[in-house]
Amino acid sequence: MSQDLRTTTFSLEFFPPKDVAGEERLWQALGQLQSIKPDFVSVTYGAGGSTRDRTIRVTTEITARTSIPTVAHLTCVGSTRSELIEILKQYKNAGIKSILALRGDPQSGPRGVWQDNVGGFNHADQLVELAIQTGNFKVGVGAFPDGHPASNFNLEKDIDVLIRKEQLGASFATTQFFFEANKWEKLVDRLAKRGSSLPIIAGILPITNLKQLNRMSELSGTQVPTDILSRFEGKEDKPDEVKKIGIDIATELGEKLLQLNAPGIHFYTMNSAESTVSIAKNLGLIKL
Repeated sequence: MSQDLRTTTFSLEFFPPKDVAGEERLWQALGQLQSIKPDFVSVTYGAGGSTRDRTIRVTTEITARTSIPTVAHLTCVGSTRSELIEILKQYKNAGIKSILALRGDPQSGPRGVWQDNVGGFNHADQLVELAIQTGNFKVGVGAFPDGHPASNFNLEKDIDVLIRKEQLGASFATTQFFFEANKWEKLVDRLAKRGSSLPIIAGILPITNLKQLNRMSELSGTQVPTDILSRFEGKEDKPDEVKKIGIDIATELGEKLLQLNAPGIHFYTMNSAESTVSIAKNLGLIKL
């Protein structure tokens, strides 16, 4: 491999649990994953209090209870500018130094029509600027190798947006999950041709549940190649085999990304440790 794995970040994403049982599963997974020393973890964020308060609390607790650096998600949806400033202050007081600034999905879903956010922001670049001004956070943003639904999957428009965010102070981007390494490479090459030096961390989703995969694909617009779907034929009711195939697929993608010198691999864990640990070991990312 051409990539020096010591310079490749290894990070994990969780979603805020919906109940006490879910929170116990989250902490169990974090306990397992803490020992493999990820460079950072992030916690996703819901609009208007749907998961927002839990995200703030869980992110704060991870910072307090573990040695893992945390990146706090923040979106424009359902918050006024003053509310966003207050949330940023809470993160700052909790010792959180990095923010992932996202517009967020419309209330009707990723493919829905965006409604103007009265008193707040309608674009993530405004949030990037606010986070840097308010708390001097290190700010990351989202990137989309398959294209963003809001741009009708127009990659040139997406690149314009990324460059604007970089100009405002964003220092890294983390991609939506994807399955074809050439799409990440194409995005990075197009950015480089525009003079960008923004590091693009590659997001990988370990496939563990086919229904979940189909739903996430529909919502995000991420294309699942037919050759990947064909590997699961006849295995739909065999969860252990689905998980094993998912590990193989993610390992193959990760190897290609490391050969392309991806600066980091970010795992969408779905609050489960097992597959992520296996893939990270296969890729040599775990720092033992």
